[in-house]
Amino acid sequence: MAGEKIRVLIVDDVAETRENVRKLLQFEGDVEVVGAARSGREGIQQSFELDPDVVLMDINMPDVDGITATETIRQKSPHIQVVILSVQGDQNYMRRAMLAGARDFLTKPPMGDELISAIRRAGENARLERAKTASLRSAAPVAIPGLGSAAPVGFGLTRGKIVTVYSPKGGTGCTTISVNLALALHNDDTRVVIVDSNLQYGDVAVFFNEQGKNTIADLAPMADELDPEIVDGVLLKHASSGVAILASPSRPEHADKVSADQFLKIIDYLRQMYAYVVVDTSPYLSDVTIAAVDVSDVIVLVTTQDIPAIKNARLFLDLLQTLRIDRNRVAFVMNRFDKRIAITAERVGENLKHEVAAVIPLDDRVVIPAVNRGVPFMMDNKAQPVGRAVFGLAESVRGKIAALEAEPVERTAKR
Repeated sequence: MAGEKIRVLIVDDVAETRENVRKLLQFEGDVEVVGAARSGREGIQQSFELDPDVVLMDINMPDVDGITATETIRQKSPHIQVVILSVQGDQNYMRRAMLAGARDFLTKPPMGDELISAIRRAGENARLERAKTASLRSAAPVAIPGLGSAAPVGFGLTRGKIVTVYSPKGGTGCTTISVNLALALHNDDTRVVIVDSNLQYGDVAVFFNEQGKNTIADLAPMADELDPEIVDGVLLKHASSGVAILASPSRPEHADKVSADQFLKIIDYLRQMYAYVVVDTSPYLSDVTIAAVDVSDVIVLVTTQDIPAIKNARLFLDLLQTLRIDRNRVAFVMNRFDKRIAITAERVGENLKHEVAAVIPLDDRVVIPAVNRGVPFMMDNKAQPVGRAVFGLAESVRGKIAALEAEPVERTAKR
């Protein structure tokens, strides 16, 4: 910390634990305990008042749990790093903590060396985040080649939005929607990267007629030390549109090289560089797919008029409740809509108790040749009904993000 002490706030509802941690840290010359809170709510308040570098956060507390408190703190003060302490070493707790923005996860009681190392890692990250923010606030916006005059997201003061396109039924057109939605969202002011999270058989690069030797499997081992140069060296650039592509591994057996934790770190870094991170998924709910759904600002749920697809969409909506994911984040889409079939979007929306946000018509004369040519239809057929429908979906996604951002306080209070 370049001579500065790491300022630590302890949040735990057990007085003995707070005191034990305080005593442990008092012998470290580079660490200063600036406060101790007895509850999650008090921890949130003291975080904003004391502005520590690191918060040691208990996960189980009677008022606001540690995960919710972590999310609240990180949303308002992203430079503050949170280390979660829990008596439960359950992987689900760890995943939820990391998704909420925690820097580290330790099982209680942690070993002294383990705790000190975690604090120092988090403290260094806090220092870098503070320095980056200060530098950005003092610097005038500059024109960056290929980015227009606006400062890029992440090198600026806002974080990009993650839009995950998912269907629990194969063959509904997820990749087609992902690729064309990315094009609809992309412009000089809102740059887009599309990530292929179908790690075994992803086709996003093929849909753009792009290929390269580097894929997400090359970024995964460097997930803890990413920088713009490394990332740019792996991303493919679609020359015609400017959309960036993070391709899936070139061979199915390489899928195991990318863990859910690495995937989360990669897309979290990408949202610092791009206004939108569009994630294409496979129907199988792997750890990577669940992680993408968890961190998404908007989930584009795709169905068709087929009964199995509608049934699976219902199951997924029910699963969101189990995962404690707000259904308001879901933009429900009916793809390949055929007016000759009696199952309408209105009926499906009423039956599933979730309004269909966009209806994309069946148009094999446009869609299939676009896929086979590797030229997404939003490039040269955007005026066709299918193209106009994707534009409508893009506006629905933007509107849903704006609506959710307009009421963060209300949503936090409800949680």
